[in-house]
Amino acid sequence: MGIIRGRIAALSLSPGARLPSIRRLAETMGVSKSTVVEAYDRLVAEGVIQSRRGAGFYVAGRVQPFSLAAAGPRLDREINPLWIMRQSLEADSTALKPGCGWLPEDWLPQEGIRRALRALARDETAAFTEYGDPLGYAPLRLHLSRRLAEQGVEAPPAQVLLVDSGTQALDLLCRFFVQPGDAVLIDDPCYFNFQAALRTHRVRLVGIPYTPSGPDLDAFARAAEEHRPKLYIGNAGLHNPTGGMMSPATAHRLLKIAEQHDILVIEDNIFADFHPAPSPLLAELDGLERIVHIGSFSKTLTAAARVGYIAARGDWIEGLTDLKLATSFGSSQLSAQLVHTLLTDGTYRRHIETLRVKLAAAMTLTAGRLKAAGLELWTEPQGGMFLWARLPEGMDSALISRHALERGVVFAPGNVFSLSQGAAHYLRFNVAQSAQPRIFEVLHDAMRAAL
Repeated sequence: MGIIRGRIAALSLSPGARLPSIRRLAETMGVSKSTVVEAYDRLVAEGVIQSRRGAGFYVAGRVQPFSLAAAGPRLDREINPLWIMRQSLEADSTALKPGCGWLPEDWLPQEGIRRALRALARDETAAFTEYGDPLGYAPLRLHLSRRLAEQGVEAPPAQVLLVDSGTQALDLLCRFFVQPGDAVLIDDPCYFNFQAALRTHRVRLVGIPYTPSGPDLDAFARAAEEHRPKLYIGNAGLHNPTGGMMSPATAHRLLKIAEQHDILVIEDNIFADFHPAPSPLLAELDGLERIVHIGSFSKTLTAAARVGYIAARGDWIEGLTDLKLATSFGSSQLSAQLVHTLLTDGTYRRHIETLRVKLAAAMTLTAGRLKAAGLELWTEPQGGMFLWARLPEGMDSALISRHALERGVVFAPGNVFSLSQGAAHYLRFNVAQSAQPRIFEVLHDAMRAAL
């Protein structure tokens, strides 16, 4: 492959030129014909050469010059709810990402995943080629049903719908429950992709200030009265981005307001297993009457095998299943089998036990470094991976984030989480991604430049 590319680059093979036959090239290079076949097949797949049936292989007519991806992040991109996601995913491997929302690769059970993949490959009963059950892989739904029951949520397997991610779950629920122009309540601040996903459905977003004990209930009640919202979407347990957690008293009163104003509640519980002790769930208190409970394993296990789920009333699951079939025809059967294997062979339990210890240590270390840098913590989280930290007075987190981006560090400026744009003085830190001292050197320099 390298020799062929080199000849094309040197123009000794021009566009449209015929390549040596498989037999001739194998003899010339002293390799087997199968080696040449594989090399040619790969070059065809890359678009470097073309195969002409019965005539051999030819240099592609339009050869694209080799080039590296654009170096460096996009510094001119508007800071909006998708800013962190784009910058984190597009940054090269040398970038530091304390602003991203996922664990470092070496914190995830890579060997366990490889072992599970090998086990699936040897399993003659595993399904690799067919569409699965419309609800999703039955053994995984049964396992999730049991896990939910341990948290006090009664959701038999027929009330659990598998999807490809928590994001897909939210998209399906918005398609199912709301129309353009409907009002939807969200926390302010909240997970930035709640805003991005909801805006694709052209709803009216109404922000509810978030407090250390949960949503501001007086503001929630006023918004319910004024805007007559269809939905409220929030986090179960640990809140993103603040690390706070809804108190039992707030949860009870919120449910009463929701019932009084006929508001459906979507409870996002993707960070549930980061918490060292089970947190109270709205679905536990409500019994899935007006609560829809969603989760996924993208953050705790692997983002490469996307598996999420929706637990809800049976009649809603019926309609959501039809909607899932209409928009995606199904969810990944292979990913579901992989996740089920990891959940049932002990890998996931051991991984989570280790992960909680590592997160607790990282939380302590990062909190200390932030305080030393002059930032004030909004709260001391009981677990998880996020710290919500306030910059000294007069400093704008967006300007600091742009300065840091020039130095290869991706921060998470507060206003990408805030509908009201009232979090300009805050940054969200992922403690699992904040181990490198250079992050805080860059932060210090950015803060000094902002004075």
